[in-house]
Amino acid sequence: MACAALMVGALTLTACGGDAKADNKSEDKNGDTRTSAAKILISAKDGSTAASINSTGVKVSDGKLTEVAMKESATGTAVPGTLAANGKSWKPNEQLERGTKYQISATAKDGDGKPSAANSIFTTVSTDNSFIGTYTPDGGTKVGVGMPVSFTFDKAIGDGKFRKDVQSHITVTSSSGQKVVGHWFGAQRLDFRPQAYWKAGSKVTMKIDLDGVEGANGVYGVQDKTVSFTVGRSQVSTVDVNTQTMTVVRDGRTVKTIPISAGSPDNSTYNGQMVISEKFRQTRMNGSTVGYGGEYDIADVPNAMRLTTSGTFIHGNYWYNKGNPPFGKQGTSHGCVGMADVQGAGGDTVAKWFFDNSLVGDVVTVKNSPDKTVAPDNGLNGWNMAWSAWTAGSAL
Repeated sequence: MACAALMVGALTLTACGGDAKADNKSEDKNGDTRTSAAKILISAKDGSTAASINSTGVKVSDGKLTEVAMKESATGTAVPGTLAANGKSWKPNEQLERGTKYQISATAKDGDGKPSAANSIFTTVSTDNSFIGTYTPDGGTKVGVGMPVSFTFDKAIGDGKFRKDVQSHITVTSSSGQKVVGHWFGAQRLDFRPQAYWKAGSKVTMKIDLDGVEGANGVYGVQDKTVSFTVGRSQVSTVDVNTQTMTVVRDGRTVKTIPISAGSPDNSTYNGQMVISEKFRQTRMNGSTVGYGGEYDIADVPNAMRLTTSGTFIHGNYWYNKGNPPFGKQGTSHGCVGMADVQGAGGDTVAKWFFDNSLVGDVVTVKNSPDKTVAPDNGLNGWNMAWSAWTAGSAL
């Protein structure tokens, strides 16, 4: 699955707020000791062991920061940061590393010029005590109307309260106003979709606010990010196994009918709505990786687009019997949907046309196959689940 992994800020309850070894007393040249009004707050408490990798910083009240220095304790490597124009806050320029010990030293002055200082030595949340979710689609992409938002977590999320808290801190909204609901596929996958396909041309925004959210006992989220993607034109293609043809419908209008060759009687193609999740101009297909032993191993399958995790693709086929082409006549594949193509993927073929005119997130629906309907979690294919069942799988 094409996805992008983000590893950003966690801030646990034990690591937020509080002065860190603050000293707001000073002595002038006449030996007059006074207390500075400037109070420095380092978000990571001195001695804390689960500090944020994204939210750690320094603030001051009743004064202005004059200097902040941060470094990795083990190496002494300085951590660059930025002081706000008003002198009230400072934060690192880049996210911190997980499981790393840092130290911060800060000084400030109040309105009378009296200085104060604060220091903190702390360790950021460890890999063992944090979780991340890789997600698709990535921010800034354009996708088809069938593209769900799908998170895969690197650690199991606990039942009950844990899943409720994690889901409640991921919000997915669309400019179309469509209601979007999450559904859990086990302990490590959470998908979001509306009841019907996304509206063409809409903008979808996902706010990932997992910073410090507990996903299991003692395991906290480390993501705090907002990303958006856009939905392109509507394209849904329907494969009819009875006629061995595929009808491509774009924005409600049929734009092309393509002869195809679906699965053979012994290796039929799944029925159901399948979402294109990956595109490869050429890719290797080896039967041994999907349970077919050594029946085939093709190093350069052209114009291939993934439809299921288990190995269903719609792709070009150049190895067909030239004396008796199967397209539009009979199913000959091991479950994929094949189209006439040439080796090298460079020809002016229907397979190349379909590849060039398809987006990740477009829907390919197969009907009239003797096989079962594809499982909703086999790829990005939750559209094969009734809305009532989908919403029943929400933790909210």
